[in-house]
Amino acid sequence: MATSAVDVVPSSAAESQLCRDVRALLKDMNNQRGSLTGRLRWSLEKKVEMDPSCSVSLIKVLLQELRAKLKTPEQARKQNSNMHIIPLLHTLYYVVIQSGSMVRSSLYQHVFECLTNMLILPLPYSAVALGTLRSIKMEMNTPGSLYQRRVMAEQNLKNEHFTSQEKVFVLADPAVFSAPLIKTLRAYLEVSNMVCDTPTMKKNLVLRVLQKGMGVVCQRLVQTLEASGDQMVDKYFQEVVQAMEQSIKLGAGGCEDYLNRLQHIYRDILAAYREELTPTDQSSDCSRPMPFPQISFHLWKEEDDLWNLLVNFTLHDSFGVVDQEKNKRHSDDSGIVGDLKEREAEDAEQPPAPNPAPVITRRNALRSTVDKLRLMKEKMETCPGRTPVLNEDRKCRTARVLVMGDDRVLGRLANAYHSIRERESKRLILTKKLDLKLYYIPVTDEKPSSGSSDSFCLDEEAVSEGRLSLAFFLGTVDPWYNHNINSLGATISTLPSVVTRDRNEHCHLSAPPEQNLFLLDNLCYYLRCGTQPVNLPVYRVRMTISSCQLVEEVFVSHLEAEVPEFRHLKQSQEPSARRTRRPKGDVFGAVITVSYTEKSLSKREAVKGEALMTSRVVITSEPAAVITGEDFLTVRFDSLYSGYNTKIQTQNISIKTLEHRTLSVCLDKDSRRTYTNVQNVQISPCLDPGCNIRSRFSFRSERELLLSKYLDKVLSLPINTFSSVTP
Repeated sequence: MATSAVDVVPSSAAESQLCRDVRALLKDMNNQRGSLTGRLRWSLEKKVEMDPSCSVSLIKVLLQELRAKLKTPEQARKQNSNMHIIPLLHTLYYVVIQSGSMVRSSLYQHVFECLTNMLILPLPYSAVALGTLRSIKMEMNTPGSLYQRRVMAEQNLKNEHFTSQEKVFVLADPAVFSAPLIKTLRAYLEVSNMVCDTPTMKKNLVLRVLQKGMGVVCQRLVQTLEASGDQMVDKYFQEVVQAMEQSIKLGAGGCEDYLNRLQHIYRDILAAYREELTPTDQSSDCSRPMPFPQISFHLWKEEDDLWNLLVNFTLHDSFGVVDQEKNKRHSDDSGIVGDLKEREAEDAEQPPAPNPAPVITRRNALRSTVDKLRLMKEKMETCPGRTPVLNEDRKCRTARVLVMGDDRVLGRLANAYHSIRERESKRLILTKKLDLKLYYIPVTDEKPSSGSSDSFCLDEEAVSEGRLSLAFFLGTVDPWYNHNINSLGATISTLPSVVTRDRNEHCHLSAPPEQNLFLLDNLCYYLRCGTQPVNLPVYRVRMTISSCQLVEEVFVSHLEAEVPEFRHLKQSQEPSARRTRRPKGDVFGAVITVSYTEKSLSKREAVKGEALMTSRVVITSEPAAVITGEDFLTVRFDSLYSGYNTKIQTQNISIKTLEHRTLSVCLDKDSRRTYTNVQNVQISPCLDPGCNIRSRFSFRSERELLLSKYLDKVLSLPINTFSSVTP
């Protein structure tokens, strides 16, 4: 592909400075403990926000860097610089969506060709390139559409042409956040709700689209919209949205009609002025930063908090949730007594009572199977490497759930996610209308190790003893997540001290400090660009308690089972654990029987059983990376003397106590999820309730079997990142 010199060589001093900024950002990424990457990326965003005219120059610089990665692919692999592709692609997308300047179609065409050439790259680069390519293509055919759709969805600007609505739920773990930190963080996030009124926002959107589509916004146009009543502003806004949605549906063929309709809208607005437009009326690009999405901050106190938030958001303004659901169910009733009893049990969110004379209605069976197939389709859409569909209003609502905490909050999220899938498998309430996106910002209350100024410069030794194992894993598989999100936890932890310093300097919180904007901007960047999920495996735990009670739970990172009688002995024996010779007469722990499945390199499974003496069993999840290709558990049996510890790797294991002893089991290092007097523990990969199809009709079996053949039925927790898994 031939390129002009102006596309490769910086043509101005401003463009040269942007080139240096981008290369400094990429250079800082090479430092695994670098902490400036998030700040450097944020400063680039602010330059585009304050000076929209520099967005075109920045697009040229990013295009230049992407072309350089394609020209020397072999050298890039040797230097391990392919990880620079993900930051470049996301920065390019964010510049395009933020830019208030008109971008020439010729420059878009060069970007389009470069991204097309990147589709030959392996995953996840090709997946992110494809998502960026689709966005660029839509923006090229319908200028202003990315910004307009994003703002309308985030601000819930209702109209008849684009019905997508979004809401951000931030759930913080009260075990991690102190009272001062909760108060400060809530105040910082509530700044996002201090937005301008709806008519003003609609005016800004109309101006932005006209500026992007026509390349000019005059002062007279701004004055006319300011003087217009709310009804007239809404009329112009609806016309712009209608023109945009029709253009998106037509693709490249609708671009000319779209620009013509913008021209007509432009003339209609200026019709209030009889004087002709003069050159002095032309003004420079208007700086209108993208407003923050509406953020709802909550402390995650009860297990059902997430479910209740999602149900209220999904069924809000639905003509009365309870009445609507009851009317729908009554209209579906077959009139059979057994059917009515089953529906009453479902209304109480309890499984139906067993019926000695089961009655099966055709309609119920069909509905159940179709609902399950929908759940299976939802699972397919969270597979790594899949790009988000641009037609985001295929479902009317999107809930972006962002949890803050350590491994404990991800354990609670996995439990809640499993509960949601289980409820949906019985009756669809959320899935038909709601897209659920999960995000994670690691925050810990643990103090950083000595000699480390940054608590989020994670290494394996620190992670093994702390509660950030999954944050370390996500940062390892996605370096861009590591530099932008893992480092954000340290910023959150220092918020109370920042506020105290500001108060001492007589600063007013009504004027948020720069740190506030940095936090919100990074959070929004993650929510808008984190489109590639990393699937964390979820494991099922079945525990038999001494009272013969059977308890089923799930965990995602860690399980620890210890014999309480040996807890104090373990602590007292720590200094002598370094002895290499086995002492005579010493007790090493309680006797337990272990049965597990061992997997070899040939993928053959062998069931083994052992009797061990141990005082504690520590089980950690090892999510699959590119090298391993398969999830597994690392099981460590701790003796009173560390020299006699043993370790195995498996996916299924059963542990049973002997000698009338019991275990104390803690899930995901969370003391709130501790079970005592446990005699038997069985661990296996957790099956997705939405994939457990039991067809009652033969003509459904072939389709279900076809889906089941290519679908992983194991439940995983999809945490959105920037690139999924990077080799």
